[in-house]
This record gives sequence, C-alpha cells and structure tokens, in this order.
Amino acid sequence: MVSRISPGHPLRKLFSGLVEQVFMADMGICDLQLTEYLGEMLLDFVHVDRIYCMRNVSGEAIREISRLEAEAYLGPSTDCSARSRLINRYIGDFTLFWAGIYPESLRPPRVGVDRLHVYLIQGKRSYGIASELSRAESDPPATLLRCLSDEFEYCVHGLHLVRDSWERLSRQQEGN
Repeated sequence: MVSRISPGHPLRKLFSGLVEQVFMADMGICDLQLTEYLGEMLLDFVHVDRIYCMRNVSGEAIREISRLEAEAYLGPSTDCSARSRLINRYIGDFTLFWAGIYPESLRPPRVGVDRLHVYLIQGKRSYGIASELSRAESDPPATLLRCLSDEFEYCVHGLHLVRDSWERLSRQQEGN
C-alpha cells in the first residue's frame, strides 16, 4: 500500500502553488475547490501504484480504461451505484492526468488511434456520469465533478501549463 504524502511536504506545496498560479493567475479560473482537487490529483498520481490503483478480481492492476468498467473490483460491500461513481471518477482523473501532463504519450508515432482525442471524450463523459451518481454527502461533491466535466478541456490545458511551469523551475534549478 502506498502511503499518502504529508500535509507539509514540499511536493504538496509545489503542486498546490503551481496549480493555483496557472489556473487563477494565468487562466483566470478562480475556483479554489477545483485548484485544490487538481493539486491533490497530481500529488496522488506521483506514485505509479496510485495511477494504476484499480485492480481486477485477481488483484492485477488494470492499465486500460476500456477494461475498467467491466473488470474493476472494489469489494463486496460496494453497491453498484457507488462502484460506478468511483470508477467513472477515476477514469476522469486518469484521463485528465495523462491528457494534461503527458499528452505526447497518447499520440501514436505513426498512423493509428489518437488516444488523446479518446481520452478527452472519455474523461469529460466519465466526470459527468460520476457527478450524476453523487449523493449530497459525496466527496468530491457533484458540483465539482460537473465542473470537471464541463471544463475538461480547460483543465487539460491548465495541467499542461502546470507541467511547463515545473519544467521551467527544473531548468532554473539546473542553471544554479
């Protein structure tokens, strides 16, 4: 099991600051709930075991989004609606992460399926489904998941700018 990163960890501060700077100052999207969610998502996906956290009944990591709905096993106590909400939220997070942070990994080197386009459609759809399956007490709330669906392309662009920012910081550190 992968442990969570502590509240005062420098990586948490870095991601939080970069996301706030890009979304609020550069893009003009002043939604604190959204920026906090995106910073936490980046932090959560730092470790590869968190990126591929969905498992099948045999305990094997599911690495293709096309297999998640059919194969993800969340345990016997998870009802159908909660299972669908969790899986769709995860698909939204997964596709947003890859499309925003590493879009080059989704483009084929030669003629083939453009997974970036597929991820944009699937992520938007999945956040929408998760928002519809949310209850009043759901965390994150339905309104945030709806926002992620409605603003998916802006979030992808913003995360790409976040990546540009941390790469710029890295180059500055190398220059010192």
